[in-house]
Amino acid sequence: MKKLCCALLLVAGAASAQTRPDSIRLARQIAQWYDLRFTDAEADSLLESLQEYGETYRSMHVPLPPNSLPYPFAFTPGAFGTTVPQGQKTINWVLPDQQLPANRVELAFYSIPQLASLLRSKKISSLELTQFFMARLRKWGDTLQSVITLTEERALEEARQADAEIRAGKWRGPLHGIPYGLKDLFAVKGYKTTWGSAPYKEQVLEEDAFAYTQLRKAGAVLCAKLSLGALAYNNKWFGGETKNPWDLTQGSSGSSAGSAASVVAGLLPFTVGTETLGSIVSPSARCGATGLRPTFGTISRSGAMALCWSLDKIGPICRSAEDDAIVYYYLKGTDGRDPGATDHAFNFDPKGDVKKLRVAYAANYFRRLPAGAPEWKVLDTYRALGVEPVAVQFPDSAAYRYDMVGLILAAESAAAFDGLTRSDRDSLVERQDKDFWPNIFRGARFIPAVEYINANRWRYELGRQVQSFMKDWDVVITPSFAGRQLSITNLTGHPALCMPIGFNKEGRPQSITLLGNLYDEAAILQAAKAYQERTGYHRQHPALFRQ
Repeated sequence: MKKLCCALLLVAGAASAQTRPDSIRLARQIAQWYDLRFTDAEADSLLESLQEYGETYRSMHVPLPPNSLPYPFAFTPGAFGTTVPQGQKTINWVLPDQQLPANRVELAFYSIPQLASLLRSKKISSLELTQFFMARLRKWGDTLQSVITLTEERALEEARQADAEIRAGKWRGPLHGIPYGLKDLFAVKGYKTTWGSAPYKEQVLEEDAFAYTQLRKAGAVLCAKLSLGALAYNNKWFGGETKNPWDLTQGSSGSSAGSAASVVAGLLPFTVGTETLGSIVSPSARCGATGLRPTFGTISRSGAMALCWSLDKIGPICRSAEDDAIVYYYLKGTDGRDPGATDHAFNFDPKGDVKKLRVAYAANYFRRLPAGAPEWKVLDTYRALGVEPVAVQFPDSAAYRYDMVGLILAAESAAAFDGLTRSDRDSLVERQDKDFWPNIFRGARFIPAVEYINANRWRYELGRQVQSFMKDWDVVITPSFAGRQLSITNLTGHPALCMPIGFNKEGRPQSITLLGNLYDEAAILQAAKAYQERTGYHRQHPALFRQ
């Protein structure tokens, strides 16, 4: 921090230097901050260029680009040596012969196939189901501080339409008539899109995000826009701090805070979140949800808040892997408005045999765990299923030698929110400590473009190493926050699934993460589904919300 302050003073001094020798001296000092060594002659030669660049910068600031303007040079994980699979097959989702429960509260925790069966057989209407979940959102939303906006009018309209179509025999699939919630960084016409932060709490974006459009096509019913940590960081937003449904004294983690908390508490059957660096995995782990972070670029981000163009990903947060698979199938795709998005075949088999998967575990991470840690029992469960996880060394510090993700995230997010910084509205953001967005955005102004580009070049090498490692395995099991894997796999774009594996002595959920190959979400979902059918941790629900 002291070095950054020195750099700021040098920049300020250069602007007010009265003589050319002063300017040369300051230019050389600033260059040293960036690990460069210039002679007096070299520094003298670049002074005019610095002035010209400054004029160009000022010209670019009138007007400033909006957050919605994409970055055209799209990151693609396909560059790491894989191809995007094509040839989508029809998935035959298995629906049980479901009956209505004697206690209607149990509907709050029914799976998507269970609810879909009730709706398709007309044992319950989408309108009834929507009103049921709207009542739960009103009852418990403030307790969890997980709801920003109820979309009740839209929900009732969509539910009535779903009922009419189902009565007419026009069933769209297992999401038809199912209520859900969106993280409040997805635009929906006619409703506020607050991004969880005070400077934007009255913002209305007159467009529909791709994620909403896809779910609308599937017949799902939007009931709420859910809380996120301010500008997609942690769990504190302008309305409070989202809570862990298992322990209301603890935050839910984030940034997909309301998405994870709401689905675990049975306020909604499924939700949609996003991840840049842990925002699906972390709240899923904390709250005991099953969250899928898909391969980068498999769901268009048009209409969603941009934080970091080369890291932002969209994914479902549900209570089970099977529900994740259903929601992901209907979410995936592109609309041509996101340069980083591509469509791919997702051929998940609901009846797939887990014994056919090549499964490994990150032994270098597991060795750090105590003997009785629940993660070890996960391996035992897979052995009982007929799968023998192989010990492997996940590429960690040798492949990831410095904070590559921090540099890339800071640079891109500062560009995405340039207008916030320059308007001084960053003072309205909920947190003002040195580790939060306002200061991160300011500090990122001193990241040279050359260093940002070179960090991404090293990212390419990282991606090649991880892909070379992953090609021998369908699933790699890892503790959710061990080592640098969360940073590494977000940088490389590999998919991950986080699921509950039990509880600690305080009664809080414990988790594990399954890593997969690029564009192969099906394998980790199949492995997770088998584990959940064997153990049932995903079917345990916080007592407070079972009423």
